[in-house]
Amino acid sequence: MKIIRGLWNLQRGTTSGSPPGCALTIGNFDGVHRGHQAMLALLNNEARHRDVPSCVMTFEPHPRDYFAALHHKPDLAPARIATLRDKLEELERCGVDQCVVLPFNARLAGQPPQAFIKDMLVARLGVRYVLVGDDFRFGAQRAGDYAMLDAAGSRLGFDVARMQSYEVHGIRVSSSAVRDALAAGDMDRVATLLGRPYAVSGHVVHGRKLGRQLAESRPGAGDGFRTLNLRFAHWKPAASGIFAVHVHGLTPQGQPLAGVANLGVRPSLDPDDVNGGRVLLETHCLDWPADMAARLPGGEAYGKIIRVELLHKLHDELKYDGLDALTRGIAKDRDDARAFFASLHTQTHRQTTRDRI
Repeated sequence: MKIIRGLWNLQRGTTSGSPPGCALTIGNFDGVHRGHQAMLALLNNEARHRDVPSCVMTFEPHPRDYFAALHHKPDLAPARIATLRDKLEELERCGVDQCVVLPFNARLAGQPPQAFIKDMLVARLGVRYVLVGDDFRFGAQRAGDYAMLDAAGSRLGFDVARMQSYEVHGIRVSSSAVRDALAAGDMDRVATLLGRPYAVSGHVVHGRKLGRQLAESRPGAGDGFRTLNLRFAHWKPAASGIFAVHVHGLTPQGQPLAGVANLGVRPSLDPDDVNGGRVLLETHCLDWPADMAARLPGGEAYGKIIRVELLHKLHDELKYDGLDALTRGIAKDRDDARAFFASLHTQTHRQTTRDRI
């Protein structure tokens, strides 16, 4: 998938004098849930019929993030489901040919809807087809709507279509519904809405090295509670707490590793915390691969890209008053995660037995 970042990379036409053309949809696409996936499937089909690339226009930061900061009201900002990296990966998995990522700033927020259509959609993208959701609004003061866009398409020579809400088991699939399910820790409902387990991916970064301190404080503990640390770019994740997880990207055969993870800002025991209070996903693999040392420098995964699927929430974040309390808490979380995976194995075995019968 081709990624176009910023207006400066959107050229006004080609050497022949006209933009290359595309079939376009516009939105934040936070989470790329099943409603988004249905919309993207329709977009790709329309693009093929017109022999143009399918294109998604999205924004970073989220427009509500921008207005929350502008008015100094952080509560107005939505909890973020996915990082930009994960959103782009999911858009690519859905078969999108290109994605335009626009910085949502004062210039874009103040642009009249008519100017957005003429300058952005027609002059820069040469749209042939535009697909929007049933609640789509655009332009300064959200003055633009589907009717305005449809009328402009008739005048300027592009088709406009609107997709109605998508439902699963009678539930309207939306980013808000996904956020609500994540806030409730209902990971099964989240997976139903997304069509896949909820996951966070990224490069493994250096953390506080607490796992090593815990190993040193527990003779015979081996690697102790070694963690893989991923930064969640947004300050307000839709999910938080302690989870049983699957870790992808560490084994040559591609098998996931069972683990337990903390997503959030764990209360720091160190005033000089290297993470600076940023949101972190700290993952401990229940069984560290025996050949990791041979495959990675020093047996560490720093810089490696991994994907962590959050399968089951164990509990909310807890504050510990020292290393001993933290050690006991992590040990219990590890035991609870093992119990969860054991229950999954039992359920799978019973289902397989019933299928054979």
